[in-house]
Amino acid sequence: MHALPQDAPAVLQVLPALDTGGVERGTIEVAAALAGAGLRAFVASAGGRMAAEVAKAGGEHIQLPLASKDPLVIWRNAGKLEAIVRERRIDIVHARSRAPAWSARIAARRTGAGFVTTYHGTYNEGLPFKRAYNAVMASGARVIAISHFIARHLIARHGTDPSRVRVIPRGVDPLRFDPASVQGDRMRRLAEAWRLPDGAAVILLPGRLTRWKGQAVLIEALARMERQDAVAVLAGDAQGREGYRAELEALARSRGVAERLRMPGDCADIPAGLMLADAVVSASTDPEAFGRVVVEGQAMARPVVATNHGGAAETVEEGVTGWLVPPGDAEALAARLDRMLGLDEAERQALGARARAAVLARYTTPLMCAATLDVYREVLAERGR
Repeated sequence: MHALPQDAPAVLQVLPALDTGGVERGTIEVAAALAGAGLRAFVASAGGRMAAEVAKAGGEHIQLPLASKDPLVIWRNAGKLEAIVRERRIDIVHARSRAPAWSARIAARRTGAGFVTTYHGTYNEGLPFKRAYNAVMASGARVIAISHFIARHLIARHGTDPSRVRVIPRGVDPLRFDPASVQGDRMRRLAEAWRLPDGAAVILLPGRLTRWKGQAVLIEALARMERQDAVAVLAGDAQGREGYRAELEALARSRGVAERLRMPGDCADIPAGLMLADAVVSASTDPEAFGRVVVEGQAMARPVVATNHGGAAETVEEGVTGWLVPPGDAEALAARLDRMLGLDEAERQALGARARAAVLARYTTPLMCAATLDVYREVLAERGR
């Protein structure tokens, strides 16, 4: 890749680390879009497994201890970011998480760089002063909300001027999440790894093992279903929550469905996993800020059921691109899954086609990146760039 001119506009994205996750993936995707548009792309983080991908995307990664919430480290990081902004002639600093956002805002104010934030979640306010700590994410010259649900939340919670808010949903790669791109051998290997019985109906809940993701609700629903050959796969990393994993296993035993439950850990090939699924579930008991699992399932033309709150209520059109059930209602989830698994092939194909078309129209990585670059252009224009 050719080096960009040193006077080309530059954007520095800051986040805690680059290990794994949707925020991290989106950061790299935006860095690639910046480079492709002739802008200089920089990412600052504490590093991680995905850090090397920044250079592959055409950007530069700068390692700083941005994962720390220590006030002294945050203050020191502000000075380091200020030096980076001046040395690299950064025009916009884009903060994607709270602790680094405090450092980034200080650096932007000291240097006159534009300041953009992405508000990724509802953010807990259980501790004193937490709302003030969270408010930094609503303080950008432009505040990107990843759903209309999040936009309403941040405006109500922080009094943000709606004219500064831009709703940019998260996107999925339409080439990676394409049913035509998944070959049978990938599905076969995964089916063997998950120990799926031949002919079993597969219900997939992707997502890390944490209480609010609703794995327990799905286990309760599995026990209530009429379809007794259904197997539930909870595909996600426990991330140290071995106690919760043990609770789920105990719950499955107590409900008599232990033999029909699989917890294989993280799924490295999620498109193949989705293709194996006869139904994809998002059972989150707390509202998802966006809910990438739902859109990934729709992109793969799978029947999807999600809880009726948060971002999922925006990405699922009831009976058209999927279904919605009340949060925490195992009985309703069981009934919906039985009906979904009873769809004939023509109904499944029609639903899948509608769902994928909706994703391609609204929720792809190129659309997300194009809208983000439009926000940068707004800020650059205000700064005379």
